[in-house]
Amino acid sequence: MTDEAHGTTSTPAFRRAVEEHVEAVGSALNDDLADVVDRMRDLLAQRITELDGDPALVELLRASVEGNVDNILHALQHGIRGERLEPPSAAFEYARRLAQRGVPVNALVRAYRLGHQYLMRRAFAASAVLEAPDAVRAAAYDVIVSDCFDYIDWITQRVVTVYEEERDSWLANRANSRQARVRELLLNPVEDVSSAELAIGYRLGGHHVAAVAWVDGEGAREDQLSRFVRTIKQLAGVLGTGQAPLVIGQDRATAWGWIPVGEDYRWRPDLARWVPGDVDGPPVPVLALGSAHEGLEGFRRSHAEALRVRTVGQLNPRSAMTVLSHDAPGLASTALLAQQPEVLRDWVGTTLGTLATDDEQNARRRETLLSFLQHNRSYTATAEAMLLHKNSIKYRIETTERVLGRDLDERPLEVELALTACYWMGAAVLH
Repeated sequence: MTDEAHGTTSTPAFRRAVEEHVEAVGSALNDDLADVVDRMRDLLAQRITELDGDPALVELLRASVEGNVDNILHALQHGIRGERLEPPSAAFEYARRLAQRGVPVNALVRAYRLGHQYLMRRAFAASAVLEAPDAVRAAAYDVIVSDCFDYIDWITQRVVTVYEEERDSWLANRANSRQARVRELLLNPVEDVSSAELAIGYRLGGHHVAAVAWVDGEGAREDQLSRFVRTIKQLAGVLGTGQAPLVIGQDRATAWGWIPVGEDYRWRPDLARWVPGDVDGPPVPVLALGSAHEGLEGFRRSHAEALRVRTVGQLNPRSAMTVLSHDAPGLASTALLAQQPEVLRDWVGTTLGTLATDDEQNARRRETLLSFLQHNRSYTATAEAMLLHKNSIKYRIETTERVLGRDLDERPLEVELALTACYWMGAAVLH
């Protein structure tokens, strides 16, 4: 290969001249190692805003920079390939620390790109003051660029792997620690509430609505925690005060949450079929909510209510409702009865007789009778609520009373409670 301006560039003498120039550039930069490292550290600390000027992180960044620059300069001076070098321990520790602080991985990779850019500028400046033919200088700079890029490509793969492993481990440990502390709060007396709040990252002094989120276990082929977190955060945006909810995973198909709410919190019935805005396909999470209560005792009480409400939802998986609230009419009493589902089923059958049959005709009768009882036995109010004619309601009630086999004045509270259980639990209590 020949260059018209400079003559032959493939001779051993030319190649040796290129190698010597590369070594000279590496040696010159090594003589200024402290200055190169300090200036690169300052540049990265300024440009990587995620570090927030944290002195400990910036100092660890400097150690990582020094280790990597030292590796590169030794490679240039002695012709060592990147894969034959040992990654600096400080580079690995810096990656781990960023993972523990929750700094995004792109901040780690960006630091290597910016550092590479700065080192190439210093290398070009060092080459410019050394005596060498232009062809040698150009060829040597090409080698420097190529070798440095290969090193950066190699080391970034290594540190990103370390970052991801540490992030996964740290998140798992943190989640396990938080989960254990939350369970402790639910079961045991707490002497120092402030320390407990710090440990779980959630304020216990206000009003809370507890949530239990779940999906069908058979449909949950992978961990659903990230989906549960998004769902509860979105619901908190609808119900809460704007403060972040607390969410912890229980298993791959279940999570517990607490939503900070105001003193004036009221359940909205229109949210019974609420669905989060970014569900990534089925299965869609179902949520059981407790009532709003205050303080640590409220934290516990609302959670206990949400767990009972979840039992109702799990026993009636065919329900179209995606949010079940302890505040919904009749659901609190049904949730208590549902703790013994077989006993409840037998009692509903005994109380309602044929009316507890799982078919369309009796479902319509149960719906009408329950609405009639809830509206103080007013045919007019029931007709308005069900968008039917008053005479249609009267006919249905008379027919339903015959099916029931007794007058409505006989044990009316039991009849209404049994009908309420049928409404919330469906086939689980029907025959």
